[in-house]
Amino acid sequence: MSVLAHVFEAAGIATVVLSSVREMTVKVAPPRALHCEFPLGRPLGRPADPAFQHDVLARAFALLGATSGPVLVDYPEVVEADDQPVACVLPPRFDPSLPAAVDEARGLRKAYDRALARRGVSSVGRAVTADEVPLALSVLHAIANGQDWASAGIPGGNTISVCHDIRTYYEEAALELVNGPIPGGRAMEDWFFDRTEAGATMLAARAAIRDSGGKFPIWFYMTPGQR
Repeated sequence: MSVLAHVFEAAGIATVVLSSVREMTVKVAPPRALHCEFPLGRPLGRPADPAFQHDVLARAFALLGATSGPVLVDYPEVVEADDQPVACVLPPRFDPSLPAAVDEARGLRKAYDRALARRGVSSVGRAVTADEVPLALSVLHAIANGQDWASAGIPGGNTISVCHDIRTYYEEAALELVNGPIPGGRAMEDWFFDRTEAGATMLAARAAIRDSGGKFPIWFYMTPGQR
């Protein structure tokens, strides 16, 4: 984002960057940046704390008044990462004739619908809708089990966006089921890939596409790089 800030500024559009890695921000030197020492994946700090989040945004937009730059300001409060594992009970198998991930995704639908009703918005929808998540998982299941990925009919033709939608569907549903505090981004990632059938299916499909000659980045960004 710091690099893009220079591009937008060159076109006459004023920018403010919310920095998560201070060393990188110093190196790239965007015109205006507010460094926030928050856990990665939480650019506004504390979840479910609108007052805190509005303060972060207010301090960021205040930098637009700077007459010269580059400007780098540190947010005055540090938010520590919460490394507690996600305590989320997954639904039991209902239809053993379906791939496990498909059955699992269907079982999470009511929790997803509750999340959507409570928040009024969802980040699912880059490539598939919530209705299409089970179908997308069935395609990934087929790829993981030998189906040629190029002819498998990946929804939207974009593996990265499909995987984003599946993960988002799961994470939004999980937030309706977790016990305890709202988990951090890395904890949700660990839960998805280590505990769910969908995560296991996604990893297996990614490996199958890679091993069958899929070009970078078709398979690489299906999951976080460290996976």
